[in-house]
Amino acid sequence: MLTHFADGIHAFDSGYGRPMLDAIHLIEDAGRVAIVDTASNASVPRVLAALAELGRSVEAVDYLLLTHIHLDHAGGAGALMARLPTARLVVHPRGVRHMADPAKLWAGTVAVYGEAQATRLYGELVPVPAERIVAADDGLELPLGARTIEVLDTPGHARHHVCYFDRSAQSFFTGDTFGLSYRELDVDGRASIWPTTTPVQFDPQAMHASIDRMLARRPVAMYLTHFSRVDDVPRLAADLHRLIDEHVRIAEAAEGEGEALTTAIEVGLRGLLQREAERQGWTLPAAQLAALMAMDLALNAQGLAVWLASRQPAAV
Repeated sequence: MLTHFADGIHAFDSGYGRPMLDAIHLIEDAGRVAIVDTASNASVPRVLAALAELGRSVEAVDYLLLTHIHLDHAGGAGALMARLPTARLVVHPRGVRHMADPAKLWAGTVAVYGEAQATRLYGELVPVPAERIVAADDGLELPLGARTIEVLDTPGHARHHVCYFDRSAQSFFTGDTFGLSYRELDVDGRASIWPTTTPVQFDPQAMHASIDRMLARRPVAMYLTHFSRVDDVPRLAADLHRLIDEHVRIAEAAEGEGEALTTAIEVGLRGLLQREAERQGWTLPAAQLAALMAMDLALNAQGLAVWLASRQPAAV
């Protein structure tokens, strides 16, 4: 079940959506454990099984670290915290109130997915007692065994996004700020990257700045929620910067309003995906590639449309 990396880092598939879509990471040091992101309520048994595989009890978990509060990362947080008696939930200050009272978070998710799909994906959101929540302020240092995990505020994908820098491993846990990297697209072990511009807080300038801020630490690896470890960080960062700019160019060139605009952006993103497949030498057949990326392209198009609208002057 577990994939074991160096420096006490372990990963497993959360089971959310499809295989190799959504990873949960465990950081272990001197018998103490931190869990990074949670996926949905249905992932809780997998987390408990992973702890058992490591030979660690639920009392060994000091932190549940959320990169941000989108529900493919945080949907199971409340249900998992109910099983971790001594853990503290760490989340961006903007996310604290939503973890304590997830009503507005749920309403926002329904607005994106629709109520039936949201319920199928996530089930009932469980609130976390406020006294068990730690605001992940920029620069916060969290001791774990003999190591230190540092919080960096990393907006761009969302204003409530942080990344966690493991100083011992010289690696980041990046949530969605460093994009996604599906293993189906690897070519001879060479990973690729794709930005996530999903609704509703995409900010390209902030995303560029967050990526560069992480690069300044010279990390040896990035641990993405979608999907786990990548190295060759400078190459992937350069691709990510380029693809963010391409997403923006496509959005700004798209014509129409409302649903027509979103559709036009998505058509442009499909063309970009085809060009990137040729550039990277992806071997996945075109139909399988389209199916693999269908939801990401749709969500990215929606996020870009929202970003375009946010730049318009407010009506008087």
